[in-house]
Amino acid sequence: MRTNILQLATLKPSLFIYRDALLLASETFILSQGESLSAFRAVYLGLRRVPGLELPQDRCVLLAAGHYRRLKAARLKLSGATTSDITRLRALRPVLVHAHFGMDAADAMPIARALGIPLVVTFHGWDATVRDDVFRRQSIALNLYVRRRSELARAASRVLCVSEFIRRQVLEKGFSLDKTTVHYTGIDLQKFIPNPTIQRKPIVLFVGRLVEKKGCEYLVQAMEIVQSKVADAELVVIGDGPLRKRLEHEAGSRLRSVRFLGKCSAAVVREWMGNASVFSTPSVIAESGDAEGFGMVFAEAQAMGLPVASFASGGIPEAVEHGVTGLLAPERDTKELANNILTLLTDASLWLRFSAAGQERVKKHFDLEKQTAKLEQIYRQVLQEHHSGVTAS
Repeated sequence: MRTNILQLATLKPSLFIYRDALLLASETFILSQGESLSAFRAVYLGLRRVPGLELPQDRCVLLAAGHYRRLKAARLKLSGATTSDITRLRALRPVLVHAHFGMDAADAMPIARALGIPLVVTFHGWDATVRDDVFRRQSIALNLYVRRRSELARAASRVLCVSEFIRRQVLEKGFSLDKTTVHYTGIDLQKFIPNPTIQRKPIVLFVGRLVEKKGCEYLVQAMEIVQSKVADAELVVIGDGPLRKRLEHEAGSRLRSVRFLGKCSAAVVREWMGNASVFSTPSVIAESGDAEGFGMVFAEAQAMGLPVASFASGGIPEAVEHGVTGLLAPERDTKELANNILTLLTDASLWLRFSAAGQERVKKHFDLEKQTAKLEQIYRQVLQEHHSGVTAS
């Protein structure tokens, strides 16, 4: 019995990390952040499991599992969790709910309210940038989110934004200046370690979903110019999406050397980052308003000593320092993008300077351990305000 009491005394306070779907393969930033917490114990709460990341089974709670899961999910979105659900969640003694993406925060809002604990939300990109009329047309759930957003702005104890760019977007949506905080998620630098003995190849690497926002079509156009001047330059595209077939056809007709690899594991992506000479995912603002909130992959590339050539779009200028760790062209300026890629492929001294500066910048601003420590301090402030009855206005 004494051992059990001692174990209970040393237990970390639990918090719910909420995401409707637990967890897509592309959402390693959520899992990495949760697992790097040192003062809190992350419990992953959501509606359903999806093919993707492996989660700790003893810390994964589903609210719409089993029979009639779609009906359960719809009911929860419309009217909140049931009394039995809340009883089950309360038994886990959570102190806080941290929801990722604005839409999920709207779903988590009644749960936090029923449990009597504060709600923290992180806005990542499309949830803050896509126009409301587009949301309303896409689905009933997104239409419901738009209607509930003002309530979320009042209910959330803290609104975290992955960049200053996203913070501006969130403020335009009616969130309070006092509640919003820029917090860079950070990357695990123990996993992103370049091998200085590897001879880099003249590879331009794209990593991202093949959708309008990621701008792969502009990179294909730029690479036609690049390959006319650097004969052995190659484009390698990692990622999949609805535009893949069209992009493969266009690239095949324009470029001498190009590979589309589809989805790849994080380890494979890191390997390519360690072999390539230029990273280029030239994101643009899509017709829907969807924009790059920050782009963790830009920080990952720089951590691997890989200079960046991209567009100065959305939150990218916060991830990449123009003229120091990469070269950023005006959005959709294909010729300037090509010139920047050529510069990085042909100017060895500049490449070495950018490579070293990128690694140092990531260590200073985007180290997961440091950023998670800052996050835990935010949690402590929120809990202190909650227990003292103080709320940000």
